[in-house]
Order: sequence, then C-alpha cells, then structure tokens
Amino acid sequence: MKLRSSGACLALALLACPGRAGAWSSWPPALKEVRSAFASSEALILDRRGRPLQELRLDLKGRRLRWTPLSEVSAAVKDAVLAAEDRRFFSHHGVDWAGLAAAALRTAVSGRMRGASTVTMQTAGFLDHGLKPRNRRRGPSEKVRQIRLALELERSWSKAEVLEAYLNLVAARGEFQGIEALSQGLFGKQPHGISSAEASILAGLLREPGASRPAVLARGRSVARASGWAIPDAELGRAVDRALSGQRWIRPSADAAPLAGRRILSARPAVPGRGEAPASLILASTLDSDLQAKAASILKERLASLAGRNAADGAVLVADNATGEVLAYVANNGQDSSARHVDGITARRQAGSTLKPFLYALALDRKLLTAASPLDDSPVDVAAGRGVFRPENYDRRFRGWVTVRQALAGSVNIPAVRALSLLGPDAFVSTLDSLGFSGLAQGDYYGPSLALGSADVSLWELVAAYRSLADHGLYAPLTLTPGQGVGRKRRVFSKEAAWVVADILSDRTSRSASFGLESPLDTRFWTAVKTGTSKDMRDNWCVGVSERYTVGVWVGNFSGAPMWNVSGVSGAAPVWQEVMSALHDRVPSRQARPAAGLERRMVRPLASTELRQEWFLAGTEPASEDVEEALSRPRILSPVSGTIVALDPDIPLGHEDVAFRALSGRGLKWRLDHADVAEAGEDFSWPPSKGHHILELADSSGRVLDRSEFTVRGESPQGLDALETDTELPDAHAGRLEDGGS
Repeated sequence: MKLRSSGACLALALLACPGRAGAWSSWPPALKEVRSAFASSEALILDRRGRPLQELRLDLKGRRLRWTPLSEVSAAVKDAVLAAEDRRFFSHHGVDWAGLAAAALRTAVSGRMRGASTVTMQTAGFLDHGLKPRNRRRGPSEKVRQIRLALELERSWSKAEVLEAYLNLVAARGEFQGIEALSQGLFGKQPHGISSAEASILAGLLREPGASRPAVLARGRSVARASGWAIPDAELGRAVDRALSGQRWIRPSADAAPLAGRRILSARPAVPGRGEAPASLILASTLDSDLQAKAASILKERLASLAGRNAADGAVLVADNATGEVLAYVANNGQDSSARHVDGITARRQAGSTLKPFLYALALDRKLLTAASPLDDSPVDVAAGRGVFRPENYDRRFRGWVTVRQALAGSVNIPAVRALSLLGPDAFVSTLDSLGFSGLAQGDYYGPSLALGSADVSLWELVAAYRSLADHGLYAPLTLTPGQGVGRKRRVFSKEAAWVVADILSDRTSRSASFGLESPLDTRFWTAVKTGTSKDMRDNWCVGVSERYTVGVWVGNFSGAPMWNVSGVSGAAPVWQEVMSALHDRVPSRQARPAAGLERRMVRPLASTELRQEWFLAGTEPASEDVEEALSRPRILSPVSGTIVALDPDIPLGHEDVAFRALSGRGLKWRLDHADVAEAGEDFSWPPSKGHHILELADSSGRVLDRSEFTVRGESPQGLDALETDTELPDAHAGRLEDGGS
C-alpha cells in the first residue's frame, strides 16, 4: 500500500512540478553563469601591480578553492566518481529510471525515496537551494522536483558540463567543497595529479564523508573494482591514511604577507555575500611583492647572523613619503620566527632613542633650543616620584658640553633629559600624540625617562612619525589601501624645525664621535636616520628617511628576552641600510632645499677651534660668541635641583658630607638657606642636616646667579635602595636606560 502511495505521489508530482529553481534568472542556468557565481572561500590580496601577494581564508563554514575545468581533472577521478555515483551516466538522460525503481522498492517500507540520485540529479540539487534536504534525506515531493530539474538540465547541458559542475560543487570530508579543495585538502595535490588509488578513496568519501578508516578502505576497494583497477591494499591504505590524517595539506597560492593581508582584509568595507557564503574577494594593496620578498630575505639573513646572540625576531616596514602608502610589510621572519603569527609591526615595545628627534624638533619650534645650543653631558640626578633617576649614556662616558647637533646625531642621553626638563613631559606627550602614537600615559607617569624612550610604541607608529620629517613637519597616517594616504595631513612641526632635525640626522661628521665615520648608518645617497636600543637590549630599532622613502626596522625577541650585545647599530641598522640601498639602486635621493624661514650663521662648535655653518630658525640665530658666553656662565653643577640625599644610619653623624660644585665659581660664594657658607671657587664639602634646603650661587653684591633645591633624609640603606629603584614608577625609571650611541 505504501508503495502504491509513493508511486501515485511520484506520478502526480511529475505532472505538477513547475520545473523552476530559485536564485537563477532562468532554469536551467548556463554553465557560464554557474561558474561566475561560484564563490571561493579564499580572499586574494594583490600587490600594487596587480600580482597575487597573499591568499587568506575568508569563509570559515566551507573550504572552496578555484573552479576547475573538467580538462584539468585526472581521468582516474572522473572514472572513480562515475563508478561510485552513477555507472550509467552516459546512457541516461538525467534520470536512471531502473535504478530509481529499485530504490523505490527498497524504501517502500519507510515511505521515503532513498538513493538512486544520478550525478545530474545531484547537480540539480546543488544548484537549487530549495532542494537542500533536512537531515540529509529528501521527501517524495523534493525527489520529484529534483527529477524534473535534472531532466531539464540534461536537455540544455552536455554530459561534460554536468560532470564538471558536479565535481566543482560536491562536498565531502567536513569543510572541503569542490574537486580542487578535495584534491588539495585530502592529498595535497592538484586535481590532475590524483592517482587511481587516491581517486578510489576520494570517490568513496563522497557517499560517506564521516566513515571510519575500515569503512573508507572497504568503500575504496569497491570503487576500484567497479572501475576495473587492480590496486594493492597497501597502496589503498596509504591513500586512506593521507586522506584521514587531519593534516592541513592546503597551502595558500600566494603567501608573501600573511599579517598584512589580515590587516587589509579586516579593514575592508562590509560586502554582502552571495547565497550562503561570502562572495569571492579580491583586494588591492599598496605593497610591492618584489620589495616585500627582498626585505624579508634581508631580515632573515641578518637574524641568521645574530642567532648566536639571542636575537630571534625582527620586522621591516617601508613607506612612500609622498603618499604614505606602505610598500613592504614584513611582520616577522616567517618560519624562522619564534612566533610566526605575532605581528612585529604592530607589537608595542620600548622606543629607546627613536623619540629624541621629535623632542628636539619641539624644542626648536618653541625656540628654547637651537642646533648650536650647548647642553651639559655630565652626571645628573633627577627627581622622579619618590626617587632619583640617574641617566647614563650607552657607552657610560660623559662628554661634557655638547651642542644639540652633537647630542642628537650622537644619540647622547643626558642632554636629551635636560632638553625634556625645558619642555616638560606633558608637552612632549602631546606632541607624540599628534604624531599618531597611541595609548600614551600622562607625562608624569614617564617623568624624565620619556626623553630616553620609556614609552611603548609600534614600528607602524614610528615609521609614520619619521615620515613627517621628510614631509616638512606634516603628519598623516600610513595606509595599505591604494589612494587612501593623501589629504589627511596635519602640521606637527614647522617646516624649519623638521628640516633642521633631518639635517642633523643626516650629519655623518656629527655622529662620528659615537658611531665612527664608517657605520651601517652611512649611505651613498642622502638619508637621515636614528637608532634606538631599549633597556637591557630587549629591543633595537633603526628608522630613517630618504627623499622618497621611510624605512623602519625592529630586531629583538617576541618573548621580551634580552639580546646579547646587540645594539641598534649592530642589529637593526644593517637591515635598514640594505633595504634603503635596494630602494635607491637606481633612484637618487637628495636633501630638500632649506625651508624659507631658516637663517645660516657661522658658529664655533664646542671643543673646536674651527668655525662651521649652522642653521637657525629665524629669530633664534645668535652671534657666534653667544655660545662661548653660555659655556662660561656660572652655574651649580652639584647638587642638581631636586636631588634627594639619604643619610646612612650606619655612618656616625659628622662623617658624611655633600659636595657643592660650581662652574666658573671663582669670586663667588655659596649661600645655603639664605646664609653665606663658603667661597665657591673650589669644591666645598658640607656636613648634611635633615630637611629641605636651598643652595644659591651668588656674586659679591648678593645677586643670585643660580639656585638648587634639595632634600636630606635620614633613611636606612634599604630605604636608600628603594629611593633609587623607585617601585612606584615604570620599569624604565629603575636606574639606567640602555640607550644612546647605539
């Protein structure tokens, strides 16, 4: 009775079914229309010349690769699939009536049509979303609709077209959809390279994708026999093991910039998907695949040479000065990296000396300093929170008086701390914020250590900020998307200040005292460059500009482990020089013309008997003798204002002293707490007493020429240690920052 009911339903439905399928303009659709609607699960990122750069997974619900023409599928796959799914494919017209009748008899008891779906019927089911069954089974009415659509499909399509569509739309083994994904995902091969044994296993999995290994092997044997192949069990077993191994055999067709590709993909506008999966996505980028490969190779070779010094990771970023477009984005050294999924370009690390150019540019713009201004490079104790910050230079030497040009070019630390004291940390933080550095704390959080780069920054931010020096003091964000880097500029520094700072950073002679006349910072064309090394050599940087490009390099360890004797000039700088040289292999680089508001004067550099030309912002140009006058001006050298002196209780009272030292103090006198205590011509030892004190350097008439305030406390040795290490301040405050002439 159930058989008769099923047969009646089938007969009525064949007459009543309209034979139309949704989602297409007409039924059957042309194969060309189906091909164009096929959506790969992968997004393709192109470089600036339209060449494939990076392929990335877009749809996580299924894995579909390219549409594969039938001519590119091995004969073994075609034969095995037809042997497993539709043995009479070439003798029927879309429906195997004999097979359908047999299936109807087998399923009479259940009332549901089971099996007997030809390749054409299955293809019709793939194309009509309304035929996708619930719980993997179709009811009689759905089966009838599938039959009508299959008959119409074969009246319009050739057998080859039907088989091609089937192979590209069929799914098996979890996420794999289509013969390209199946071939690569199961066997790591292109469809044209699938062997008879592999084809037997692949075809067997189409019917039961989740079957156990014994079941898959048995099904593979059956398919092989039906195909007329005598395949040894061992060969079939190896094919089963590879297919079921769970390994990810699919590799991106292009894999030059995976982390840059992720940034580009995440920043794209939302695009409506087609059907149940996102449409295939092809995105343009600003990257140059040749430069990307070159920069990656240079970084890899340099890190290989540093392997014995515990330097495992690095990153390189290259930007075009005119547009802000990123040309190379090497986020790490790939397979050799300690963490290949970590982005070294966006990771935040301590900046080291790389922030000094912006500190001096701000001081120039505010006319607090000039390139010829003298700054004292001598020991200094600076009050920081409840403790004392004692900056040191990288080489632990003190140079005495240096000019701003010498201090910045040679990356001398103590003058930078003195420059920050003129501006205040809050003003500097505000400038850094305008340069695109994000997530900075208030200035008092960093204190004087901000001059030496205690703030955490990223390579992306540093390159964007340095680009402003080449772009006349204008800042604009970098971009990985073509056409988005122009028109969003803001002025941070004057043209004049930006030009002077870039001129200092290009001055080979002025940096020679720290780096020598021959170093990786020197190029045969014009460049302005700065290195930086963070505390304990955990990070080193090299960032610089040419006329057309800005290049930034970071070298270190993603774990934060210190390197062993690797500074900015020995770690990151060689990479920077090689990348910059590759960029300018056939491209010249010339220094920009001096800005209109600059004045040129002859001055005598410190510790020199010769005059040189120096550039000044208009209104700040001094007479040459003003520099020497400033050097000879009387001042207090010790104790520096803000110093905290902690008495040792283990030393009897009267056996400790505090040294008062002055520059050019002959004929002057010391006044402590407004009372004369001694002549200032020579160092004076004062027996300390607890409390806050005011020390003045005065002339014979009582006119105060310099003033210092300091405090004496009666602390234990443990208390002294606590003051000097300062547990309430950032790590950078705790003693010396490893930075400077690196």
